[in-house]
Parts: sequence; structure tokens; C-alpha cells
Amino acid sequence: MLHYDYIILGAGAAGLLLADTLGKDPHFADQSILLIDKATKTQNDRTWCFWEKDNGSLDHLVHKSWSQLYIAGKTLNRTTSIAPYTYKMIRGLDFYTYYLERIKTYRNLTWIQDVVTQVKETPEGVQVVTQQNTYTGRKVFTSLLDKTAMQQQSTYPVLQQHFLGWFVKMEKAVFTPDTATFMDFSILQKGNTRFMYVLPLSEHEALVEYTLFSEHLLTKDEYEVELTSYLKTHYNQTPYSITATEQGSIPMTCYPFYHKNTDRLIHIGIAGGWAKPSTGFTFYNTYKQVQTLGEYLKQDKPLSQWYKKDRFWWYDLLLLDVLHEANHTGATLFEALFARRKATLILKFLEHQTHLWEDLKILSAPKPLPFIKALLKRIF
Repeated sequence: MLHYDYIILGAGAAGLLLADTLGKDPHFADQSILLIDKATKTQNDRTWCFWEKDNGSLDHLVHKSWSQLYIAGKTLNRTTSIAPYTYKMIRGLDFYTYYLERIKTYRNLTWIQDVVTQVKETPEGVQVVTQQNTYTGRKVFTSLLDKTAMQQQSTYPVLQQHFLGWFVKMEKAVFTPDTATFMDFSILQKGNTRFMYVLPLSEHEALVEYTLFSEHLLTKDEYEVELTSYLKTHYNQTPYSITATEQGSIPMTCYPFYHKNTDRLIHIGIAGGWAKPSTGFTFYNTYKQVQTLGEYLKQDKPLSQWYKKDRFWWYDLLLLDVLHEANHTGATLFEALFARRKATLILKFLEHQTHLWEDLKILSAPKPLPFIKALLKRIF
């Protein structure tokens, strides 16, 4: 049985960022680190998007960025600058390649490709069993999502942000390269919260995603029908080819994943509740969480004490309560928000950087009655 000081399960955004944070810091130079993932990480299996002020430390990995956002709905049709923010895209393959090359240079860090079958605590540490070996760690960080525990409880609603995206290449120039379609609610809602998300890579190419906030996923055909219809009606039936696809589902819930953390075992990434419950945005919050976690580890305190719940968790919970009770109202809520408040303030709120009086501006934009009802239901 092999022993390590730190074991990281999963080489996604959270796992790789944490491995790099520990590997490059002289404080952890005498600590042994193991990173395990079942995949080779040689496929471009996803894209991550986030907004950021000015230049950032990950700009060298940014594939495309946008200075304007477009938001549409039944009565809203708006293109707006988001300065001083920039909306940025990082391709999964670029991210994996860069960080895997970096961690190979850290002498105290080992990366293996294997499948984890069991994780359990013992008197000696946290035991990690894989298909090929058994390891123990003094502290273990896992990005393995426990869907069963999340889905079997009823205290916190669980929606999904699920989507199918096509990378398309048009025969004519139809896209505006500096403007990303953040949310287009002009499509049929069909009893859910549904919108199109379009990220132009050039005048001819874009990532076009059909996205829903709802409890249940669709069949692949259902996503494809809506994508086909949108491309046909919004781009004048311009012929196109599909160069790549991506599909995913992110849990939208305030379920307290951190309750499963112990003094020696902590859940990270989506498995740790690091996805923004009300929007599904995960990447930039993960980046910030890893930075604070790295500093916390230097204090050698119990991992169970690291997570802190803030007021934004409560805001997210009330919105999810509303969407769970009346999923079809999402388009109206978000449209009212973008119609009555500046996009820059909304982005600031979504990254948890607003002051209380700015929170009140955001919370007062949609009709208050559904949120008051949700609050009273939580209280009583």
C-alpha cells in the first residue's frame, strides 16, 4: 500500500489547479502528492467561460474573448458593453495540456491514470482503492460527485443546467465576433427555463448551445431539433457544417456538499458545491476556491472547518426555490433583471463582489412576490 501526504482525485479544473497550487509552492516541497484520473485528458471535451476585469493570470490559455454581451427575450433585445469586464473562453484541451505539462516538472507530484473504486477513512488515513492499486493519504481531495445523496434528499431543490452545443462553420459571415449571446430567451420555453447561448469565434464560426434550467434532461434529438431551428431562423437559412459538439449537465442546487467533508477528506469542484447554484458557472469560482484552499492548507487545520457559507448562498437558494416551484418563470425573471439593471452590476453580483445595497438593487429588479413566498416557505 502506497502512502502520500495529499491525494487528489480527478484531473478536471479543480484537481489540476489544486495540483499545480501545491506543486509550485515551496511550502509543500517536502510533501508527496498523488493525482489520479481515469481519462488521458487528451480530448477537448468541454469549454469553460468566465468574466474577469482587465488582464488575468490565465489569459495565455484564453481561446477567445468578448467585450459585449447580447441578451434577448420576449420584450428585450439588448447589446451591452461589459467593461471593465471581459468574457473569456478556455478550451478544455488547452487547459489540460498546459497544466499536465506543468505538474510533470514537480518532483514531489505523481500523476497516474486509473479508476477509483472506493474512498474510505481508516485510523491510518484516507484509503483510496483503484482498479490497479490501493493508496492511503494524509489528506484527500475528491471531485467524485455523489449524485445519490444529492438526489435522494428533498430539503434543497435540484435542477440541472443541461445543454448540447454545436461548433458550427457558416458559409457566409453571420456572427459578430466581439459580442457573445449570453442568454436568448426568445425561443419557446415549453414549460421550462430555456435559452440559446452563442459564442462567436469569428464571423463564420461559433459555439451555439441550447441550454435549459430544469429537473430532467432531454433526448439528444430534442436538443438537435431546437439547435437546427434556431440556426435556420436566426441566420437566414445560411448553410453550415458542424465541426464539433459538446454536451453536459451541471447540478444547480444549494445542497450542502460540504457536510460530507471531514478533517481529512474534502470534496472539490462540482462535487464540493463550487458550481454557482443559480447559474451553473463553475470555472472562475473554482479558480478562486483553490487559491484560498491552498493558503488554508498551510495552516494545517482540519479540512472540515474550511468551507464558509455566505449570504449569496441564500440568494441562490431562494431563486432555485422559485424555479423549482414554477420553472417556466425563469425567462421572465432573468429578462426583468437584465432589462432593469446594468450587465456589469449583474456580473459583479454573480461573482459575489457586490455590497449589500447593490444586492438590494439586483434583488428588487424582478417581481418580488415569488421570492417573498419562497422566503416565507423557508422560514415556516
